[in-house]
Amino acid sequence: VPRSLVMVDSASLQFVSPYAFEAMQKVDVARLAALSDPELRLLLPCLVRMALCAPADQSNAWAQDKKLILRLLSGVEAVNSIVALLSVDFHALEQDARKEQQLRHKAGGSNSESILVSQLQHGLTLEFEHSDPLRRLRLALSELLAIMNKVADSNGEFFLKSSELFESPVYLEEVADVLCILQAELPSLLPIIEVAEALLHVRNGEWFMCLLVANVPDSFSEVCRGLIKNGERQDEESVGGRRRTEALRQLCQMNPSQALNIRAMVVEECHLPGLGVALTLDYKPDMADEAVSPLVSYVSGLLLGTNGKVRTWFSMFIRNGQQRKRESSSVLWQMRRQLLLELVAILPRSRSTHVPNDTDMDSESSSGYSGLREEHVVKASALLRLYCALMGIAGLRPTDEEAEQLLQLMTSRPPATPAGVRFVSLSFCKLLAFPTLVSTPEQEQLMVMWLSWMIKEEEYFESAAGVSASFGEMLLLVAMYFHSNQLSAIIELVCSTLGMKIAIKPSSLSKMKTIFTQEIFTEQVVTAHAVRVAVTNNLSANITGFLPIHCIYQLLRSRAFTKHKVSIKDWIFRQLCETTTPLHTQLLPLIDVYINSILTPASKTNPEATNQPITEQEILNVFQDGGKARSQYTITTQLLILYYILSYEEALLANTKTLALMQKKPKSYSPALMDQIPIKHLIRQAQGLQQELGGLHSALLRLLATNYPHLCMVEDWISEEEVTGTLPLLRKMLLTSSSCKYSQTQLREAFQNVLSGGPGLLRILEHLTLLSAGDLIPYAEALTSSMGLLLEDGVSRRIIQTVNKLWMVLNTVMPRKLWVMTVNALQPLVKLLRQQRYTQNDLMVDPLIVLRCDSRVFRCPPLMDITLHMLNGYLLASKAYLNAHLKETAEFERQAQTVSNLGLSGQPDTPEVTREELKNALLAAQDSAAVQILLEVCLPSVQSAPGIPMRKQVGDTGAGKGAQGEREAEGGLLSDLREVQCLICCLLHQMFIADPNIAKLVHFQGYPQALLPLTVAGIPSMHICLDFIPELLAQPQLEKQIFAIQLLSHLCTQYALPKSLSVARLAISVMGTLLTVLTRAKRFAFFMPTLPCLVSFCKAFPPLFDDVMSLLIQVGQVSAADVTTKARDIDPLIPQEIRLSESKYSLRKRSAEELGRADPDVQLCYQIEATFMDIISSSTQAL
Repeated sequence: VPRSLVMVDSASLQFVSPYAFEAMQKVDVARLAALSDPELRLLLPCLVRMALCAPADQSNAWAQDKKLILRLLSGVEAVNSIVALLSVDFHALEQDARKEQQLRHKAGGSNSESILVSQLQHGLTLEFEHSDPLRRLRLALSELLAIMNKVADSNGEFFLKSSELFESPVYLEEVADVLCILQAELPSLLPIIEVAEALLHVRNGEWFMCLLVANVPDSFSEVCRGLIKNGERQDEESVGGRRRTEALRQLCQMNPSQALNIRAMVVEECHLPGLGVALTLDYKPDMADEAVSPLVSYVSGLLLGTNGKVRTWFSMFIRNGQQRKRESSSVLWQMRRQLLLELVAILPRSRSTHVPNDTDMDSESSSGYSGLREEHVVKASALLRLYCALMGIAGLRPTDEEAEQLLQLMTSRPPATPAGVRFVSLSFCKLLAFPTLVSTPEQEQLMVMWLSWMIKEEEYFESAAGVSASFGEMLLLVAMYFHSNQLSAIIELVCSTLGMKIAIKPSSLSKMKTIFTQEIFTEQVVTAHAVRVAVTNNLSANITGFLPIHCIYQLLRSRAFTKHKVSIKDWIFRQLCETTTPLHTQLLPLIDVYINSILTPASKTNPEATNQPITEQEILNVFQDGGKARSQYTITTQLLILYYILSYEEALLANTKTLALMQKKPKSYSPALMDQIPIKHLIRQAQGLQQELGGLHSALLRLLATNYPHLCMVEDWISEEEVTGTLPLLRKMLLTSSSCKYSQTQLREAFQNVLSGGPGLLRILEHLTLLSAGDLIPYAEALTSSMGLLLEDGVSRRIIQTVNKLWMVLNTVMPRKLWVMTVNALQPLVKLLRQQRYTQNDLMVDPLIVLRCDSRVFRCPPLMDITLHMLNGYLLASKAYLNAHLKETAEFERQAQTVSNLGLSGQPDTPEVTREELKNALLAAQDSAAVQILLEVCLPSVQSAPGIPMRKQVGDTGAGKGAQGEREAEGGLLSDLREVQCLICCLLHQMFIADPNIAKLVHFQGYPQALLPLTVAGIPSMHICLDFIPELLAQPQLEKQIFAIQLLSHLCTQYALPKSLSVARLAISVMGTLLTVLTRAKRFAFFMPTLPCLVSFCKAFPPLFDDVMSLLIQVGQVSAADVTTKARDIDPLIPQEIRLSESKYSLRKRSAEELGRADPDVQLCYQIEATFMDIISSSTQAL
């Protein structure tokens, strides 16, 4: 057999070393000179071309380097053959090659004819041996093009082509020279990526590829990317994939600095997963990371990263690799072996083989179980997570050896450090996720012993490691979940701790459930242990992991504390006191479930099994104003306690029916306690901390809107925006010191001298306006107690307005206490002398107390504004109070209902409806009474309200009270009366919009006709009266019908709408009907006040002229008939001598003079006459 035909294995060939490749890449001549002859031989094609071809670099440095290269090449014999190869006419060679390609394309790939190579006499290798350089180039080029064409036609199916030229060991170097020269001189014909792809299909292809790339070092990344892009998704599944992986692995061994970049390409393309693992196994970092190995980091990143496509691709690699028999050449088994070696290397020596038996345990002290060294803990945690990902995500089935060593690692005992706590938590969750790792009784015993050690050492670990979230809480939590059979919650907990989504079957946890519930943690042990766990200091959302609060929450949900009569109230209160921002997400659910456990029995058989509520004294301690107590509890604690109280009270009302069956009922917190809590001040602070408090602020607002509507008035929120706006901020910048330079005593003294020392008081008040609402609280009592002094004559209006402004600022932080103090300060002098003091409860039961103030308040607009604000608040508070009272007393009504039903079985069962109706009737009477009082206040004092005195203020014009009274009677637009009327109309508008039934009730009750112009013009919502005027007209009482027509006349003038027109038609029709049915006396009483209203109808709606005239004629005819029956003469209804030019004033003057002494029928005739004249006059004026 000729020596040239002996096959050679690529493993025995010499590859280009990393040192040589780096020298070529950097063209480091000194390094190249240091290479051995065999190493230099591989790089000759590039070096010879470098020495012979004209360089682009014309610098002296390169000229010197070129001389060194020539000197280096001068002693190498093979250089001559390469020089001969370079002397060929490559242009002609390329043309022949392209012609041959066209010929092959026409012939369908047949090799029958070749332009490059004529008919061969001998084998390809012998022809190569005997040929000149040109023929050698032609032979190699023809063979290479044939392989490249076959690759292009293969449609991705791998084949291995037998070729003597690439397999002969004698001529491999010469063939490599020819290959490198061909690719360098004919790059367009032979793209290096396609050449590399073709070389995969011949023996020794990876060796040729490395030489080719080494002689063109700049093409390294290009070749690698091309091979990866054309590669298989799963490389170990086929021979072609394995060959591609091996070739790329050899390339990366030649250029190790680029290995990680090539691995990144592998992940990016999701091709050749085995190559990524192989490169990681080959990678030797310069600085070894003691914590985590490159293999663990790489595989963990693939399986636990955020890219689902990569995770699926690599998981498929693991699953497919397991289906083949174990092969030492398999990259997967190499990876598993390396991981196992790393695992065994960090195991304690006493644990690196098998589970010790009893004798071993006796012979080895507890130090044998001291476990992991501190420097190995992080690496052990990373290995555990990696094996969890391999088994849970990629479906790895561990061998017996792997399972044994994993169990040994999981049950080892780490040092008491934060990393040790993390390791124990991961080990515990891995046991839960993969209980099949425990298969023998010995292993189960080992696991139980390790769990017992966890329980015993948990407190020491937490204190020594300095972490709040320890594995003890996780143990408790899992035990609780097992007791309540919440296996899905355990699975969620395990996945959350491990940081990955694993498919765990609930049925696989049965063995662990038995161990936990029967051997380690009985329910009684769980509850007794949980209540002794220390609370988390400064609990906030920044503390992650599983905390005692999670355990207590779960135990409260399962009612374990009440079942075993363990008091948890003190623990919860301590934890609420140890909180800070940002708010931990578990606090609000904890409070909710705690309240539920107070009000709802654990079981029907034991209705008294409930938890105890937090005591009033404990709550008071949180809200004390003392310096120490105030600094001891954070705003977070106060807001949480407030949330607890409000939620507790709401739940108490919602469960009244259930609580009625309990002998020992939970009690509501006293009103005195609620008065001590600055609810509005706390809510305002919470508003500025919404980001840190999570959902607490919105939850508090919901509870306030339900139970304390008077603290959620819209105008309050608007005024708060003014208090916290830009202008107040600029004003506060004028305040040089945070402390006020005036004391409360100085403020009281200044109020006492308000008449003589007004400027001094004003100076103090103006300074107080610069303070924030919180800093103003100490002055509230001095400010409100002196309000009565402001009612004296001669007090400056500016002082009263400043007091109003300060009161509104205080109202944003302490409304309830402020209202009570203000109501008591504004009482009439008689009540003040009796020292009669009202409480918050008094004012909620009877809100009208607010209006029983000093009557001078009704003519002091700034103080009237305050009074109306309080009245509106207490009306809302009264509604909430009565609703709560109704629910609280529902049980007593049911008992009475039961008794009545026993005696009177035939009566309908409707007492609940009756109580609700009574409550609504009381509220309606309350609201309507307030409206009627306010309307009475709107009357000018000299006419209808003799109890309301007149005030004189500094700056008022006029000589005295008489002048002011006259001005008010005239309805001046700049009077105190007019300002009070505007304030009252604004409040009535709000009340009518909030509940239109109030408007209906008030107008059915009626009020002085003199106020109708004011109410219709001043209350924008009065148009709603058009809806019920027809009903009011249908009332049998004559005065209500009169009031309805008078009201309608003003509404038509104010709102000339189609609806007003239809109601006016109805009113005229009703008047015509009443004309036919009323007696003479009633007719006079009805038509005298209503006939002038017809003028307004005609003025607003001219189409009504005909109807009105017809009505007037009918009334006139009836009245004239009555007059004619009397034996005396009267003037005709419309005397001929009265001309249209006669002034309306003279006509009315005549009527007024004659009205008193004339007969009623005559008076009515005169009224008809006047109405005619008014209508005619208004129509002519319109023309």
